[in-house]
Amino acid sequence: MNLQFLTHDLSNPTILFFLLGILAVIIKSDLEIPESSFKFISLYLLFSIGFRGGQELQHSPWTPEIGWSLVFGMSIAAIIPLYTFMLIKKRIGISNAAAVAASYGSVSAVTFVAALSFLELKGLTLNGHMVAVMALMESPAIIVGVSLLKIYDNDGPSMGIKELLRHSLANGSVLMIMGSLVIGFLSDSKQAADIAPFTTDIFKGFLALFLLEMGMTTARRIKSFKSHGWYMALFAIIIPAINGMVVAWLSQFVSVDVANRFVFAVLAASASYIAVPAAMRLAAPKADPGLYIPMALGITFPFNIALGMPLYYGIIELS
Repeated sequence: MNLQFLTHDLSNPTILFFLLGILAVIIKSDLEIPESSFKFISLYLLFSIGFRGGQELQHSPWTPEIGWSLVFGMSIAAIIPLYTFMLIKKRIGISNAAAVAASYGSVSAVTFVAALSFLELKGLTLNGHMVAVMALMESPAIIVGVSLLKIYDNDGPSMGIKELLRHSLANGSVLMIMGSLVIGFLSDSKQAADIAPFTTDIFKGFLALFLLEMGMTTARRIKSFKSHGWYMALFAIIIPAINGMVVAWLSQFVSVDVANRFVFAVLAASASYIAVPAAMRLAAPKADPGLYIPMALGITFPFNIALGMPLYYGIIELS
């Protein structure tokens, strides 16, 4: 069954475009996406993820469980970057540590889709508000990552808490995803449907182009990842596994629904290679995408598909 999931995801066009980007660098092709175009694509992805999450939140009937689910998800996304940053900042540097921490605190939309496929085979369905939870979990990790960068860069904090918070929230990538989520929540459903071709229909096309560039970036900078040895490779397996197992157990205090609990665990174990790279390319230009993108997409993603999901599901069944 796990082989079936892995085969399905490797046949996903967006993942194949990532592999095409790697191939382009290997064969020394002159293929490239202009920097200005790539910045637009990055902002578009943040906009689409946020807006659709706001729409899902608007359409979900409000219950105490939804409220606690949102708080739980955002708490996970804020806490994970804090301790992961502390574990690696001396080994890989402040900028890289902030980007890696944000990646592992944030979530993978593609892994989320794979989790839905897992649930379908189990005969389970997911509550709609979990899509909003996923979207809301993007922002705290980015905010924490940007905040940690500003606190620890230049050998310590250089601004007060209010100024730090203002800079973090005013960061273009954070403002885009949070602002889009609020706008999606406030927008009239019929009027929101008018822009659905832009917010939804073309999303996967732009995602494919984004991952094409990410593939080229990864291939160009893979030597940087190799230079860190086995430590970061093991980090990309052990930390997600711990996050997923702990949240799989803790989720029983938030929801009794097995599908919801499973998605919480998968989101906690996943690492972003869409929103965070798009954000960190803007917020932390010194961070090396050849480190945090291969970790998230090349190690953590296949681990979760092949071994992580059955592990988290098993823990939920036992608890």
